[in-house]
Amino acid sequence: MEVPIAQGEVVNDLIKTSYLSAGSGNHVICLHGAGAGAVTWYPSISAVSERFHVLAPDIVGYGESDKPDAPYDRHYFSDWLKGFLVKMKIQKAHIVGLSQGGAIALQFAIENPEMVDKLVLIDSAGLGAKVNFWPLLGLIWMNSFPSLMANRFNSRFIMHKPQNRDINHILYSISVLKSEGGKNAFKQGKGSATSKIPTQYLKRIKNETLIIWGKNDKLFSSKCGEITAKIIPNATFHLIPDAGHLPLIDQPEVFNKILIDFLNE
Repeated sequence: MEVPIAQGEVVNDLIKTSYLSAGSGNHVICLHGAGAGAVTWYPSISAVSERFHVLAPDIVGYGESDKPDAPYDRHYFSDWLKGFLVKMKIQKAHIVGLSQGGAIALQFAIENPEMVDKLVLIDSAGLGAKVNFWPLLGLIWMNSFPSLMANRFNSRFIMHKPQNRDINHILYSISVLKSEGGKNAFKQGKGSATSKIPTQYLKRIKNETLIIWGKNDKLFSSKCGEITAKIIPNATFHLIPDAGHLPLIDQPEVFNKILIDFLNE
């Protein structure tokens, strides 16, 4: 049964956060990567919301949320997330983070462990991955001069099958970057949100953790996920074949089953 998806917004500390919401039950917060926004989660929201209350916010600086002048480092994003949850009257939730959203989820779990139930990291930043020249060029091109051509080039490195990406998602990504303040997170953050989290902080995370990675990720090596699964005390690692940096788009059915099974345990 298709669960209806609603859009809402809240204001905290003068910052508007837009979000998608669906389902009921235990809360699952889905944090997108450094891209369009919450719409990235459309392949998963309906499936997960059959058993949980899914909230997918447009992280500050992205989507329909405000894009203020700000440092856009992990601490800033973590503070924003805490404020969002408090405003939504959520005391504890499963936190699911994709790419840069994974780095934000990690920082939040380190700073606010009492607010995190289970933690899920998907092709996560913040784990020391070295980005090769061509993928880095794609990111810089797309975030500096957004266009269909830049997106096609960038998609080679974030998708196993670039043709799987919805054209509406592509056009929306471009429009967000072209909007007022749309490049602030990239230009003012300068990649600080994705910098490596020291091992001693990762060892502090006691939450049950699942690390999911696309086997064919050309942006962040899956070895980072494997290594991290041995550092975080209660972590397990799952590799998805025929999937790149966005396994929820390359292999939605496989990804959704892995995620839901873990949250249901």
